Formats: sequence, structure tokens, C-alpha cells
Amino acid sequence: MNSDDPALKDGLAGTERVLQDAATDLTWLDILANNLGLVAAALLAFYTVALICAVREVMYSRTSQGSVAWLLSLFFLPYLTVPLYFIFGWRSFSDYAKIQTTLGRTERARRADELGLTDHEETRDWPVLTRVAGMPFLAGNTSDLLIDGDATFTAIKDGIARAESVIFFQFFAIHDDALGREMADALIARAKDGIDVYFLYDDVGSHALSHDFIDRLTNAGVKVCGFNENHKFLKMLGPMRLNYRNHRKLVVIDYREAFVGGHNVADQYIGRSKWFGRWRDTHVRIEGPATVACALSFVEDWLWASGTHIELPQVSDVPMPGDESILVMPTGPADKLEECAIAYVEAAAQAKSRLWITSPYLVPSLDVQTALAAAAMRGVDVRILLPEKRDHWTVWLASHAYEDVLVQRGVKVYRYTDGFMHQKVALLDDELVSIGTLNMDNRSFQINFELTLWFTHERMIGKVEKMLEEDFSNARLTWPDAFQSRSYAFQVLAQGARLLSPIL
Repeated sequence: MNSDDPALKDGLAGTERVLQDAATDLTWLDILANNLGLVAAALLAFYTVALICAVREVMYSRTSQGSVAWLLSLFFLPYLTVPLYFIFGWRSFSDYAKIQTTLGRTERARRADELGLTDHEETRDWPVLTRVAGMPFLAGNTSDLLIDGDATFTAIKDGIARAESVIFFQFFAIHDDALGREMADALIARAKDGIDVYFLYDDVGSHALSHDFIDRLTNAGVKVCGFNENHKFLKMLGPMRLNYRNHRKLVVIDYREAFVGGHNVADQYIGRSKWFGRWRDTHVRIEGPATVACALSFVEDWLWASGTHIELPQVSDVPMPGDESILVMPTGPADKLEECAIAYVEAAAQAKSRLWITSPYLVPSLDVQTALAAAAMRGVDVRILLPEKRDHWTVWLASHAYEDVLVQRGVKVYRYTDGFMHQKVALLDDELVSIGTLNMDNRSFQINFELTLWFTHERMIGKVEKMLEEDFSNARLTWPDAFQSRSYAFQVLAQGARLLSPIL
């Protein structure tokens, strides 16, 4: 036989590879056989962790459907599910709850009453909202509605320039772009003037924030902290916090004025994105006792994030520059129940003639869906304004599935067509307005830290009514057969995305 025969060479090479693979397999088998004790210990440890996760899910579950899904996955696919459970399922913010207790959250209602700041009438009329907030409606405020980015960031920069002692600056997403650097320059200038400047950002929302950006701030004396700085992903002690984000957008100046709303700090929020075009968003500026409540929310976040206290000034007299009552409602995963969802279900239950809601996302829980549908069925003009454009594929797809469910039950769903709609506003009859950071999705209701302001004065209600009427005029109404007219593939994708609603 010719040793130079190509066929023979290929055959020998193939035989050699088979022998090498067999030898490798034997090597691994030998390793496993010689270390059965270690393998057994590793398996035991893994299943013990899975059991701990399962017991914890049983003890601290909020919904039976979600818990059953976790338990089945932990039983049948523990190797895959345990890491996912630590990221998405392990819910433990007892340390944050302790901070709330340490900073006297339970005493704030009594303290507000002692200082004569409580609006007893509004507090009596809206008992569920005030119980959720842990605070009464506070009287003596003024407010300005800030429509879109130019008005919002001009007002914030003016407020920063007016600061005399302290600035709290907190946003979910901050970008190292033209607007981000502009705001950083404003804060740096005030820090150099001797103002105490605190800069708090969410690690996930601001994941692209450069080290140079942060270094510029810290080198100028700005106190900078990421929300998860002391609670890093994969930290060995304590649960993983990647799935839990601080979605609040808050600026406080001298405990005297505050800014809250939907904007983040990035060029797209002032209409500089070619894809999004006009960025339709809403913020609000307030002045008065409610500002102090906003500041207390920041102080809690700062202590949890950084581990350091902010010394609050002791006051016996809080200025009351106006005649508006405002309720400040910070909510988050440290709440024992889904407090924010309770507030909005209550608002839907109280609606008599109209309930108008704007949100960039629509992924509501079953309770919220039921409340909205029930309001529509009893004749309330329930409207939800969503963006036509998408910024997150999965959430956008899921919103179409939920849109179909609500439209079939009489809820009017509109899609905003004049750019991208990102505001988080609700109008209830002629009685109540909410403006804040909350989206109509499970993430905002259950997972994220959020901040919502509630207003009852006719002046703010009139301004919001006029604003929303214009927004609805720039939107198209969704017809009952809209979802069914989509392609079958789109319907499957939308319904599939809806299954991910617990984490969207």
C-alpha cells in the first residue's frame, strides 16, 4: 500500500483524531472519578442554594404566578435558574428600609403637623395616597409646569445658579454629551463657589458615563456616587442588585426649590436625536414645604448608595410661598407592598368622569389592567397616551399586546406621532394631577425606585389639561381591530414579549 496515498493519509488523520478525543474523554472521566467527593459537594452546594432560593421565594413572593414560575424553574433547571434568580428574583432591601427608619420616615407626618405644614382637607380626601406616601399633603407651595427639554434644563440651570448652600442632583441616565457636559460645568462652577454639590446617578441607566466625566466632577469638589456603588453586581455579601434601579430624576436647591419629572440628562431629551426628533416630556418645578420632602428622598438614596450621612439643617419654620398643596410620593422595592400600584389603582377607582394617563411604556400588572378596564366600563373617559416610535423593542412589542386587551374593554389608547413621547403624567377628573418618574409598567411599580408628585390645585390641573389636550391632538387613536390587523408574526412577537412583563 502506498504511504503517500491521500486517502490513506486522511484515514490515518481521522483515526488519530478519534483516539485523541477518546483519550481526552477518558482524562475527564478519570478526573471526575478521582474527585467524586468534590463533585458531590459542588452539586450539594448548588442544590442547597436552589433550595434557599425556593424557600425565600415562597416566603417573600408577591404574586403566586411569578413564584410558581420561579419554583418550577428552580426545580427543573436549577443550573440556569439560580444565577437568574439572584439577578431578577432575589428581592431584599431590608437595608434600605432600615435607612428609612433611621432617618425618621415614620415621624415625618407628625413633624409636618407640628410645623403647621399639613393640608388636612386634602389629606383627608385622599387617604390611600397619603398612606402610600407616608406623608400628608403639604400646603403653601408654588409650582411651574415645564414642557419639554429646553424649558426644563433652562429652569434647572437657573436654579443651580441661585443656589446658596447645597445642590442635590439625581438622574437615572446621564450621558457624556453636550447637555451632560453643560450640566456638569454648571455644577462644577457652583462647587468651586463653595456650594455643597451632591451628584447621584444610576449605574445601569448611566452605564456609558465616562471616567473622565466623573473625574472632572470629583476633582472640582462635587460629591459623586453611583446608586449601586456599595452594592456591586456579583458582590459576595448580599443579593445582586443589577435588576433594581433608581429611576428618580430630582434636583433640589437649598431645600427651597425642587425639579421632578421625566427628563434624563442627554442630548436626545432636548430634541437633538435624528431618530426620535422632538422629545415630548414634562417636568415640574416646585417651591415650598414639598421641596423638603423631596430632599429627604434624596438623603435616603444617598445614604444607601454612599454609606455617608448628609447633615440636614434643623428648622422650626419652613417658608410657605404659595397656596398649592402637593403630596411627595417616593416608592420602590423597599416597600412592603406594591405601594405605587395601590396608589394608581385607587386613582382609577376614584375617577368619575376622566382619567388621562401618559407613559412611554404600557406593561401594567393585572390589578392595574382591571382598575383601568373597570373605570372605562362604568363610563369614565379613560385615555392612555403612548409613543408611536420605539426606544426599546421588547417593551414596545409588549405594549401592543396590552394595548389590545385594554382597547377591547373600552380604554382609549392613543399613539403620539409628533416625535417621541416620554412624559409620565396623569389627570384625574378636575381633582388630581400626578407628575413624576413613574412609567405604566411592572418595573416602575415593583422594581425601580420612583418619585411622583401629586397636585390638587385648580391652577396646575388647568395647565395639565391644556397640555394633554394638545398632546392628544398630535396622536392617533388605536382602533379595536388594530392588533388583529397586524401580521401573525408581529402578534406572536408581541404576545411573547408580554410574557416577560415581570422584568420589563
